[in-house]
Amino acid sequence: MADTIDLLVIGGGINGAGIARDAAGRGLSVVLCEKGDLAEATSSRSSKLIHGGLRYLEYYQFRLVHDALAEREVLLRSAPHVVWPTRFVLPHSPQDRPAWMVRLGLFLYDHIGGRRTLPGCRALDLTREPEGAALLPRYVKGFEYPDCCTEDARLTILSALDARERGARILTRTLVESARRDGGLWRATIADAATGERREIVARALVNAAGPWVDRVIERIDGARTKFAVKLVKGSHIVTPKFFDGPQAYLVQNHDRRVIFVIPYQGDLALIGTTDIPFEGAPETVAADEEEIVYLLAAVGGYFRNAPKRADVIEAWSGVRPLFDDGHGDPSAITRDYVLELDAADGAPLLNVFGGKITTFRRLAEQALQKLKPFFPAARGDWTAQATLPGGEIDDGDFERFVARLAGEYPFLPPSLARHYARLYGARALKLLGAASSVADLGRRFGLDFFEIEARYLVAEEWAQTADDVLVRRTKHGLRMAGDERAAFKDWMQANARA
Repeated sequence: MADTIDLLVIGGGINGAGIARDAAGRGLSVVLCEKGDLAEATSSRSSKLIHGGLRYLEYYQFRLVHDALAEREVLLRSAPHVVWPTRFVLPHSPQDRPAWMVRLGLFLYDHIGGRRTLPGCRALDLTREPEGAALLPRYVKGFEYPDCCTEDARLTILSALDARERGARILTRTLVESARRDGGLWRATIADAATGERREIVARALVNAAGPWVDRVIERIDGARTKFAVKLVKGSHIVTPKFFDGPQAYLVQNHDRRVIFVIPYQGDLALIGTTDIPFEGAPETVAADEEEIVYLLAAVGGYFRNAPKRADVIEAWSGVRPLFDDGHGDPSAITRDYVLELDAADGAPLLNVFGGKITTFRRLAEQALQKLKPFFPAARGDWTAQATLPGGEIDDGDFERFVARLAGEYPFLPPSLARHYARLYGARALKLLGAASSVADLGRRFGLDFFEIEARYLVAEEWAQTADDVLVRRTKHGLRMAGDERAAFKDWMQANARA
């Protein structure tokens, strides 16, 4: 890597992967360094939503909601296998926000973002509609609005895959230890996390997309200056067995006026979150604590007939959101918008990324490259709004039709397995399965719907090196595996994963 590259991106979360993808597609030479695994932190610990953010309207963040709703349409087209429509039900009671306020918010939500694909909002009689069956009898009225769910870590990895296929080098488990300007260029020292081997990268521009670590990276860049900062906010989620019928999700309001999502997850599970708590520790140490788990269970218990109990919690996780510090003390009121700060001293640009949300990662990346355009006048123009992400080239975006086609081409697949491959890999499921003609061709079975052929694909194609890379981020198989199954798979990974 002695040659000078155009762009060094620090951070393998959704924003870093998106920027690397956009830059590579413009013809720039790109290296992305991630100190751990792709999407290891915030980008795999979100609420799994692609949404405008209905509650942001309360804080008058109309432009943010508009942009996010517009991006929702883009992502539905570009990644129909990992982004899918979901109906959200808002039960209403006199203790909640006034009904007129909800109606006004939903009207704006319907019209502010150029909705084309999804249906509009509507009022619900919860005594008649099936969505009310799971709710306590006191909830007789409600509202319904459309948004989308996603596989957040897969969205990140697909962006990195697209970047690599357009020429970028993706270096996971590689720390950028330092960087300094030298004659209009950046000289960065990088270190392999496993071997400690150090190398130097020379780049014309540097992007700091380190998420919760953005401030720490600035400290390691010689001469870097910033007037901005991020405010770290901890958000925790729990997973329980699904306790309501139907494909709809719910949005409920807790006693403190925070809203909580209750989302169908992985078929027969429910994802509940999130909390909003100021966080001041090391982001890598974050974990959901007992108080947060009790808080989320209590919020759900105020709405549902068969709400889950503490013993029903299968898993709990927490992520640190690196929100742009806009001076608000209330974590819920802090903007989910982003700021791109360009420091072009001595002709060697440094772009720091503060804030952002998974829904707007593509637009953030596009604007980042627009800011860097003066330094790369020969780079091609904006392109990602009309492009698909890897695997998204499926039957005119009709996911169900693709599932049926995949099942037809591989009739030996159990229906749940065909849907699993279609959801995670889209059109690339055909590459994963290859010439397989029987379940025996899928290799060793590690757990429910988890076979060796998939593990080998993830090692070969998607940078997987550890059991958690596969079980937690690239798939969610770990949710359904017993301890001895996970241990056996960990042994297999240690014997088979490539460094």
